[in-house]
Parts: sequence; C-alpha cells; structure tokens
Amino acid sequence: MHVAYDGDRLVGACAAVFCAPAERAVYSLVAGASTTGRGVGYVLKQAQRAWALENGATTMRWTFDPLVGRNARFNLMKLGAIGAEYAIDFYGVLEDEVQGSDETDRLTVQWRLDAPARPDEVSPPEHPSGLAPDGGPLTAKDNGMIWCRVPPDIVALRRDDPAQASEWRLAVREVMDPAFAKGYLATGMSRDGWYRLEQP
Repeated sequence: MHVAYDGDRLVGACAAVFCAPAERAVYSLVAGASTTGRGVGYVLKQAQRAWALENGATTMRWTFDPLVGRNARFNLMKLGAIGAEYAIDFYGVLEDEVQGSDETDRLTVQWRLDAPARPDEVSPPEHPSGLAPDGGPLTAKDNGMIWCRVPPDIVALRRDDPAQASEWRLAVREVMDPAFAKGYLATGMSRDGWYRLEQP
C-alpha cells in the first residue's frame, strides 16, 4: 500500500495485489486522493508502478466508472492505460455520495508498466451524431473508430438530476457494451469528454 500526506494530513492512498497471469500482473484495489489538480493521484500511481515492476509485474489492472470523464482522461491519457473490458452493474447499487443509486457499470483498464507512453491528444470528428440525454450529440464514427461522449460532471448530475444521470448510463452502455463485445478498446479521452474506441 502507498500513501501520501500533506504534513500530518492523509491526502491519498492506493493498494494493489498480485493477480493472474502468474505474478506478472497486479490489480489495483484502492486508489483515491482527497484533493484534485495537485498531482497526488499521479504520484501515487507512479509509486505503485515502481513497486510492481520491482516485484516482477509488467501489467496493472483496475476498474473505474466510465461516466467520470476526468478519471478516464487520467487513466487513458495521463497514464497511457487502455480500456479493455466493459462490465454492466459490476458492484450492484452502492448508494454512496459518488455513485448515488445508479447502477455501477465499470470499465476495466490495463496499464503496461514496462513500456509507459503518454498518448497524443485526441479530438472527436467534426460531425457527431446520435442524441445524448442533454440534447447534444452522443456518438461519432471516423476511420473505423467509434466515439462516445460522457457528461461533463456525472457526480453532480447524480445529485441534481438522478433520472438524467441514469439516462446517461444507459446511453453510454448502449454504445460501449456492443463495441467492446466486437473487440474495440478505449484508447483515448478528449478534453471535452469524448472516448475514442478503436480495434487493435
């Protein structure tokens, strides 16, 4: 387990365990930081990466809520992980401050620890289509890639408009679940909340 302090105050922590394939991968069970925009999460993940490499692992996996765009950007763009699997209602209903009463769909990411690379910035196509719950576009297709937009702040939306938050969950699920079933991977997230899905 790795922890971060600001003086005597705990500001972040992460934990991981070894998992299949036979001690070459670790699963990150807990990762959280009480502050944003200070780089605490990145420092913790890099410490976790160094520990894993020292102990023979080359891959790290974890899950996150695909509707939380800032986490998607951190995982896919800052760390260079790849979204490899979409799971419907992974934990069941949690009834907490972040998740509310919404279902817990999750995106599993894989991070190659022995070949880190920061992806180039991504931008969605100019002519998106589909209708998202907020009235804006939801999807786009370009050169074999699928793009899917998420709301700017799903946590606030779950608090202020749970019904629309659930609509977002279903709308994104209807795009991502069949795409991942066909072998697509999440390889990027734009600054304005668009996932890039592509086949390897």
